[in-house]
Amino acid sequence: MYYPNDTLRDYQQEMKLRLFEEWEFHRNVMVQMPTGTGKTHLLAAIVREFLRGSGSRVWIVAHRRELVDQIEETVSRHGMSKEDGRVRVMSIQWLSRNRKDMYEEPDLIVIDEAHHALAETYRILWENYPEARKLGMTATPCRLNGKGFMDLFDSLITSWTVAEFIGQGWLSSFDYVSIRANSREQRLIDSLKKRGADGDYQVKEMNEVLNRETSIGRLYESVERYAHGKKGIVYAVSIAHARRIAACYSAHGLESVAIDSRTPASERKELVDDFRRGKVKVLVNVDIFSEGFDCPDVEFVQLARPTLSLAKYLQQVGRGLRRSANKESCMLIDNVGLYRIFGLPTRNHDWAAMFEGRMIGNALSRARTEGGLYLPALSLTDSGGQEEEVWEIVMTHDRLLEAIRNREEAEEGKESQAALKSYPDRRSSLWGLKRGNKITVSPRYLQVFDIQGNRVAVRLKDGQAGVVSASGEPEVILGYCRRLKFLKEELLAVTDNAGTVSYMDMKTGRIYREKPVVFSYGGVKLLRVGETFHSRTKKAYASMNGLHKDSICFYEYYLKIPDYRVPKSCKLVDSVWSTVFDVFACLLAGDDEEVYWCCGRLADRSIVVMDGAGRYYHVEKGKRKRYIATNLPRPGEQDFDTAVKKLKEEAGQRAEETDRQKRRNEEAKRRKRLEEIRDALPYRMGMKWGLKLGERIIVPPKYRKILPPVGVYCAFEESACRWGVMALDGKVMVEACYQKVDIENNGMVHLTIIPGKVKTVKL
Repeated sequence: MYYPNDTLRDYQQEMKLRLFEEWEFHRNVMVQMPTGTGKTHLLAAIVREFLRGSGSRVWIVAHRRELVDQIEETVSRHGMSKEDGRVRVMSIQWLSRNRKDMYEEPDLIVIDEAHHALAETYRILWENYPEARKLGMTATPCRLNGKGFMDLFDSLITSWTVAEFIGQGWLSSFDYVSIRANSREQRLIDSLKKRGADGDYQVKEMNEVLNRETSIGRLYESVERYAHGKKGIVYAVSIAHARRIAACYSAHGLESVAIDSRTPASERKELVDDFRRGKVKVLVNVDIFSEGFDCPDVEFVQLARPTLSLAKYLQQVGRGLRRSANKESCMLIDNVGLYRIFGLPTRNHDWAAMFEGRMIGNALSRARTEGGLYLPALSLTDSGGQEEEVWEIVMTHDRLLEAIRNREEAEEGKESQAALKSYPDRRSSLWGLKRGNKITVSPRYLQVFDIQGNRVAVRLKDGQAGVVSASGEPEVILGYCRRLKFLKEELLAVTDNAGTVSYMDMKTGRIYREKPVVFSYGGVKLLRVGETFHSRTKKAYASMNGLHKDSICFYEYYLKIPDYRVPKSCKLVDSVWSTVFDVFACLLAGDDEEVYWCCGRLADRSIVVMDGAGRYYHVEKGKRKRYIATNLPRPGEQDFDTAVKKLKEEAGQRAEETDRQKRRNEEAKRRKRLEEIRDALPYRMGMKWGLKLGERIIVPPKYRKILPPVGVYCAFEESACRWGVMALDGKVMVEACYQKVDIENNGMVHLTIIPGKVKTVKL
């Protein structure tokens, strides 16, 4: 059952409801929400609700000590102190060292920044606590090596896109400036050939190329030009690079400090506090503020560290997108040309494909190139009219907001009609109705109170008040009233001659003495009047008194309303239903007849409901309810148990077929993608090999050797004499642990374990 949580925003509440629904089917779930949208607050609300339900102990695991302190503070604000022992926040490193001393077993393990969960240190969470539910929270469910998370989590829940959050005002808009494609800085970055163990640029080579006086001078020039007087964060390549940048900025009068892994925790906290207070204007860091850093008034972010990681890029720019009262927008200064690799932060990403390991979280794929918002870069000229050699304005916050609004309007795809208006007839002193220049009703009303859409509140010639349509057809006559006024959500305020106001629901014609508040759940709407919720169905329904709005949940095509007043005659699909799920009333989307009683859910997520007359219906998503039985069957008519037994069998078969079809569709899509890149060829960059199709990189250079493809597969050497097989999209089909690999056109692969010992497999 859901509990009150008024501190959550609407989208956070939606994510929480979706998570608890998903937990009914899967134990391990990952949640994706963009940086700056309040994942930690949502995490705390989920933990609190879990403890109020069936859970007794929760562990929250982070990958850095600094995040532990921040999460503990947030959790405590939600009324859960670490002293009560039910919630423990710890780093994965601490847990690895002290696991043998942990005697309690958690019911739920929450992994913060869960894109790190593929690391070996996290494996103990699954191996030692297999019965605990797992919740992974991240902004970027992707890895540079292309590995998915399906071995750890059963499903992924995604939130709105960054563009949608900006359009709704929950994230800050931004201006984006970058170095030009033909600039000296871009050529330096393009010269980087070496890769680190994680597949990203090698830090040593980046430091040698970029930690130079001229490059750092360019960094300062861009901040002075585009972020003068603002406070911000700079992402540097190395500790030496960060300290050199901070020294340069401070020497020019821009108070800056460098923070890195060697900075003591107490000093780091003091410097961050100085930044929040404005004493320090710039924080220069090395992978310290990529995750978990919460300071909404960051006014600019400078990217001075090249990367091939989409996750790192979005985590860094996301530090500047948090909203604050005095920040109109954030300036993003890209001194390493990352937007050419990943697009703008508002670009849409196929998180599901990356979660499943079907897409590598690095450079732009064709799908990501076609998705999201893109506008051509603006030409930038100086005061003398000469074209600037280094920088270009890629996006301004005004153009960004306009692009978001235009896209929303295009998606709506509806042209608004001319508004319905009233007009007077001077000769008769009566009022008529017209739309544009077309008269829809000739003058016949003593007074027009209000107009809303195609409804008009009027006073008729006999003095009575009522509501008529745009063509003058009466909808309701209310007698003698002083005033009528339309409210939102099809409500009508009626003021009688004594001045007392009552409220009519125009959908049902029912009148309430107290003003209703409309709550919408997935398109199904309820009215809350006082402490009670009322349906907007033909047959009236009122909930139990004191029910909270958050305890009502929408499940794809029906609304669940907790209600213990279920009739004794209501039969259940499973005898254990009432002990596993809350008993509830059920309002079907698209059905305005009445509120039903839910009897249970079947394997294909369809449900069985009972109406007020004791008739049972089978309800599937996207279909009308279907009668199956009654409490008083006629001779020859099947009873409830017989009907449900048959439904269970059919639902089980449908669920199995749906799962099989889903797998077939996914495989067909993958085969199609492989055929599209069939002509991909190995290419070499520095000492590493990758795959590319024309100029499009399919697999980044990270292998010791790649042989020419055979069909849609190719052999790769990960390290000396350790060969494996991968598909052309980068998915590893055979792990690299063989001395030799031979691939045939028919998909047969001969794997040499040791000379003379060969294993043959079919791909």
